[in-house]
Amino acid sequence: MVLLLVILAGTAIGVAVFFKIPYSKTAAEFQRTADHYLTTPATPNDVFTSEDWKLLPYPVRKYFETSGWTGARKMSSMKAVFKGVNFILSPKKPAIQIDYTQYNFSEHPIRIALIETSMYGIPFQGLDTYAEGKGSMKGVLAKMFTLFNQQGGEMDQACLVTFLSEALLLPSAAIQSCITWEPIDDTHAGATISCYGITARGIFSFSSNGECLSFTTDDRTAIGMDGSKQRVGWSALMKDYQRIDGIRQPTHLQAVWHYDSGDLVYFDSRNFRVEYR
Repeated sequence: MVLLLVILAGTAIGVAVFFKIPYSKTAAEFQRTADHYLTTPATPNDVFTSEDWKLLPYPVRKYFETSGWTGARKMSSMKAVFKGVNFILSPKKPAIQIDYTQYNFSEHPIRIALIETSMYGIPFQGLDTYAEGKGSMKGVLAKMFTLFNQQGGEMDQACLVTFLSEALLLPSAAIQSCITWEPIDDTHAGATISCYGITARGIFSFSSNGECLSFTTDDRTAIGMDGSKQRVGWSALMKDYQRIDGIRQPTHLQAVWHYDSGDLVYFDSRNFRVEYR
């Protein structure tokens, strides 16, 4: 009995130590993928000019002009780091706190993101990847056990439209040829992204002073942890703009599923920073 207790105690200590070790296969895969695309040379010291915006619909052009992007250095990528995000994995589940790090690359639509949190003291990490036309979403518990690894055409389109929703945060992406802009009125513009044989579309909404308020699309599928699928509307909301390094940027971001039963704000962040390269 004493020997058994010693073994159990040793195992518990070993597991606790393992959980505390910073290294994880998922985080290493995320950083390795980011480093692979970051080897692409940074954009030369060109700056955005009014010529870059002149063919865009009026509210999109006004957004870039009033935000301070004219004259700013062009970039090839964006890194966004979110801390303490209120996040809901699925409906009827309570919100958890996560840290979220993502990279977006402008020349070819590429987006990778790492979710880090814990459940009942057990580490949980998620890895979202969209590269070369393929999207995936993987969840790993205790650094070892893959709970889900979702892939396929619906995931490819979902990841592509997510990249589109963030295009105004990465102006070099917004003016790439893979995105086609459609004028609607003074405060709305449609955008379609076509890449690797897949197309996704959404509508950006703007305030009268040029701030982007939201992006809404029907081209995302809500995929549950159990693999269930539901086609519902989806929005990204941008709020509380401030001038940061001379650029007007949102400081409060939310992602929302528009279920028939009501809206679900499943990603809610007020603490993030963006770096450009």
